[in-house]
Formats: sequence, structure tokens, C-alpha cells
Amino acid sequence: MTEPLRVLLADDQTLVRTGFRMILGADGIDVVAEAADGAEAVAAVRRSRPDVVLMDIRMPGTDGLEATRRILTGAPGEPRVIILTTFDLDRYVYAALAAGASGFLLKDVTPEHLTAAVRTVRTGDALLAPAITRRLVQRFARRGSDTDALHRDLASLTPRELEVLGLLARGLSNAELATRLRLAEATVKTHVARILGKLGLRDRVQAVIVAYETGLVSVGGREAAGPAEQP
Repeated sequence: MTEPLRVLLADDQTLVRTGFRMILGADGIDVVAEAADGAEAVAAVRRSRPDVVLMDIRMPGTDGLEATRRILTGAPGEPRVIILTTFDLDRYVYAALAAGASGFLLKDVTPEHLTAAVRTVRTGDALLAPAITRRLVQRFARRGSDTDALHRDLASLTPRELEVLGLLARGLSNAELATRLRLAEATVKTHVARILGKLGLRDRVQAVIVAYETGLVSVGGREAAGPAEQP
């Protein structure tokens, strides 16, 4: 029997934490710790070793963005972080994703979506809705030094991997990628895993960001012909 997922809830509103705890518990997901601010969250992660952290972005003292940075600068195997926000285009969300968070959810998420998101992000699969990912990148990707941009060299990718990355950034799921490329879904998963490994990325969310930031995919939604030639 597999071990239940272990989740830490970080939110300054007791009512939000209570509601999420009930929803997750009803689906067999263990809430192993709670925190009312970012500093508490960082300390609680070290004590309880959760698989996933649900992190409110706006908290007193140490906010969710700084807490995410601290949590994800540790050794490999740190938990996945899902950012919680009231606004789907909160100006801090992009910076949180670039800092290593695996996605974000609105606080009015349905119970079914919440539990599915926690399970999905634990596996490293996509969490953000493609349309929301594109909106985030379009609005924030080229704002300058106030974002912790993910700069990657795509020269290490094969032509097929570049194609997969471009389609992934447009929001295609593994099943849709397999149909589009006429490949087995297992082969697509292998390509995605190799892309993440070569670029040193945590998950598909960061891969989407990189695809836009490097110009592989334009904000208009089309893939570029390929990365610029390296000098």
C-alpha cells in the first residue's frame, strides 16, 4: 500500500487552512503541518518533510514568495510548492514560478481540483492551465530584473525535443503531444523527462516559462523556427 501524500498548509487565515485540511483529508491526503506565515512554513518544512506545500503568496512578515525561495534552495528532494492566490494574475505569481514553485491555484478552487492538483504536482506533471501559463508569461516574462528569470541555453536539445518543448508550451498534454507527433505516450514522457533533465528544470511549468523566455515560442502563440545560433 502506497504512503499517503504529505501536505503542509501555509496561510495566515485559519479558516482557509481548516477548509483545505478537511478537503484534503477527505481524499486521503495527510496534512502534516500548518503555518501562518512564511517563516513558520520554512521551519515546518524542515521538521515535517512534506511532499507538497500549499503556500499563500500574501502573508505577514515573510511572504510566500520569500518562503518558497528558501524552501527550494535546499538539497534535491525538497517538496513541490503550489502557490495560493486570490488573483489569477497576482504580480508575484510569475516570480514564484521562476523561483521554483510548481504552479499556482486560486483560493476558490473546487475541492476536486485542489486534490487533483496536489497529486499532479507531486509527480512533476503539468499543473497550470495552459491559458493561464501563457497569460503569466506574456505579462511578466520581459519585465526585467524584478523577476527571477530562468535563462537556459536550448542548444543541448535535439530537433525533436525542441518540437516537443514548443508544443508543450502551447498547452498540449502528453496524450495530445503523442497524437500530434504520432508517438507513443510513453515516448513523449521520455522526451519531456530528457528536456527537463538537460535544462535543469523541476517540472513542466518551468519548461513552459523557458520556452517563452528563450523565444522558442512567441507571446503570440507560435513556435520560433529554432533557437538562435550560438556564437
